[in-house]
Amino acid sequence: MAEPFTLGLIQMAPEKTVAASLEKATSRIADAARAGANVVCLPELFATPYFCRTQNHDAFDLAESLPGPTTHAMAVAAKDAGVVVVAPLFERRGPGCYQNSLAILGPDGELIGVYRKMHIPHDPGFEEKFYFAPGDLGFQTFKTPFGPIGTLICWDQWFPEAARITALKGAFVLCYPTAIGWHPSEKAQYGEQQRDAWITVQRGHAISNGVYVAAVNRVGIEGSGPGLGDSLEFWGSSFLAGPSGQIMAQAGIATEEIITGVIDPQILENTRRHWPFLRDRRIDAYGEVSWLYGE
Repeated sequence: MAEPFTLGLIQMAPEKTVAASLEKATSRIADAARAGANVVCLPELFATPYFCRTQNHDAFDLAESLPGPTTHAMAVAAKDAGVVVVAPLFERRGPGCYQNSLAILGPDGELIGVYRKMHIPHDPGFEEKFYFAPGDLGFQTFKTPFGPIGTLICWDQWFPEAARITALKGAFVLCYPTAIGWHPSEKAQYGEQQRDAWITVQRGHAISNGVYVAAVNRVGIEGSGPGLGDSLEFWGSSFLAGPSGQIMAQAGIATEEIITGVIDPQILENTRRHWPFLRDRRIDAYGEVSWLYGE
């Protein structure tokens, strides 16, 4: 049986420059390691503003290669702290081709793997299809020195198929770097309902797959202005849920925090023995899940 390891989630807001955001993240990674974390996960696009609020061609200048400046800085931070770091970034694949990606960096600073966001949203204030091509690497689980982790990104967290496939590939925990929040005009009427739905669907993934689920969100209000679109208030609430869906740790709505929790393979094993959903799947009967709708 594999040994337990500790997951750290860094809930933060970006700074005014990429360099300052990378410096903040480096400091937070060291703090998480001192709190006992072996694997540390940062929020979606943590080093930049959430530029997807509107369609702005100049925002493509924020993209970078992989490997590149962000992965280099986070590799150094991972090595200095002796941890695995999940580092999301805006990736430039080539001229005119960009993706919402993350890199998994090992405690020796090596690049363990890359995941590219598979589901790309497009809503007012979340104009992501303008910026990102869909992921082309599929759903993946990565073997780290501490244990296997699955990585998905934000909008992926609403899709049970993504969670199921990643869990079937051996992940002990599904890590969801996230940038989600409220439109100020909707918060009073729909805000708590929206946030509760976000938490509930992910707890459901934990239960139905018998796996740990971690969502790490950004915080703060990113305001309106020329070329920026309307403001968004990111709702924080980063959390770790256990294989029975229980909330093990959760951050606040507006504060920058680090939360940690233990990923215990024995608990995962015991949960799946008593709730054998994976055993009882009818894999011979699920072909229709590949239909878009109807027959």
